[in-house]
Amino acid sequence: MRVAKKKKTIRTIPQERTAIPVQDPVERVQNFGEVALGYGRDDALLEAERCLFCPDPACVKSCPVAIDIDRFIEKITQKDYRGSFDILTDANLLPAICGRVCPQEDQCEAVCPVGDTLEPVAIGRLERWVGDLALAEGWTRTPHIEPNGFNVGIVGSGPAGIACAADMAKAGCDVTVYEALHAPGGVLRYGIPEFRLPNSVVDAEMEGLARLGVKIECNTLVGRLFTIEQMIEEMGFHAVFVGSGAGYPSFMGIPGESLHGVLSANELLTRCNLMRAGEFPKYDTPLDLGARVAVIGSGNTAMDAMRVSLRSGAEKVHCVYRRTRAESPAREEEIAHADEEGVEFHWLTAPVEILADEDGKVCAMRCIRMELGEPDDSGRRRPVPIEGSEYDFETDTVVYAIGTNANPVIGQTSKLALNKWGYIEADEDLATSMAGVYAGGDIVTGAATVILAMGAGRQAARSMTAYLGIRGSESVYDPERIGSADKLFGIDAGERNFSRVRVG
Repeated sequence: MRVAKKKKTIRTIPQERTAIPVQDPVERVQNFGEVALGYGRDDALLEAERCLFCPDPACVKSCPVAIDIDRFIEKITQKDYRGSFDILTDANLLPAICGRVCPQEDQCEAVCPVGDTLEPVAIGRLERWVGDLALAEGWTRTPHIEPNGFNVGIVGSGPAGIACAADMAKAGCDVTVYEALHAPGGVLRYGIPEFRLPNSVVDAEMEGLARLGVKIECNTLVGRLFTIEQMIEEMGFHAVFVGSGAGYPSFMGIPGESLHGVLSANELLTRCNLMRAGEFPKYDTPLDLGARVAVIGSGNTAMDAMRVSLRSGAEKVHCVYRRTRAESPAREEEIAHADEEGVEFHWLTAPVEILADEDGKVCAMRCIRMELGEPDDSGRRRPVPIEGSEYDFETDTVVYAIGTNANPVIGQTSKLALNKWGYIEADEDLATSMAGVYAGGDIVTGAATVILAMGAGRQAARSMTAYLGIRGSESVYDPERIGSADKLFGIDAGERNFSRVRVG
């Protein structure tokens, strides 16, 4: 129960947002250690005091998994750190991860009323601090689980799959996760560099799944070893969730894309993050980037690719983006860190051709300068080429980071309905065209954030439990149900004396 206290106002809280310590740019480009070092205890206590504990907190409504943000922060101010962790993990299985990589500035922090006058409360940094403290102290939350006899299959061990697996395991299901690569974590593992999200943190959070009894089968590509239909019809799964992501890279279709020295950011990051190319020759995964790297795009993945290139030996790294910094989809913090580390930004610039030397290797890129015209469907001003402004600049490697498409294997090998872009079609409950099969995350929406994918995984879990007839106390005691004319103690009249029978 919350203790009554004197109401806070903007004038009574600490006025400055608590800074987070970071590695020096000169030092960090030589290593893959974390750039943002995280709050200390005093930092967290000071920043927590900036929360106004609003009676109707907008931050909770803007969180895709509805973390009780004001309550977890209030527990920090009370120095009840374990209590803060318990509140966080009621909604979010991965606080140490989400605190690092979620775009809080566009979600919970964007609606923080403190931000109307001052900088908003650093919700993400506080979430990370609590998550890291829990890992350091070995805190776990493993509820009593009563097996219900249902088997659930999860395709993909990224954020959507993890969230769905955890909720289904807590509901009593026997859960198996199938991961195509040789280590679990999906995009958390292969798509985000260690200087933003250390593998040790991913490993520790994965252990939480194991404690819930979830089994993870790696090196298992669903759609090649077996199909979704076989999972339902032959392998004994009563329900399946597809969270295979959208990792198929996009290219522009300009001349020269087939040259040696052109690759996608996905390939670059996977080689470095999952195959340890950053430790070559200790690990035999060469990158062969050359001295000059040009990255096309300006999202978070582009920033990761550029900063990985610097740490992998590139002398010059260029960002080529057809709009301005103001329109860049990357987090401002990531752009600032890339700028500090020496990335050269070519705003209002678009590539038109990749040029080769006599050996067929990339040697330069021809670009054209752009100007901003009228807004397009996204609401951003459309980039328009400036006639006669073409120029060449030298580069050894061109990396594409302009977005991704649906992983095609599931769609090619199952009868699931797809939309015109190849993503799985799912209704508002995330049910697909196949009975018992649900889908969510990037494979349904296209590339999005970690926390949105987790929200989709949890939503799918709720739909799957309803499909399987699994009841939880939250449905029995739903305030909207209790007291209705056709209910008794909140239970539907048609459900009294009901016993589920499965026909063999």
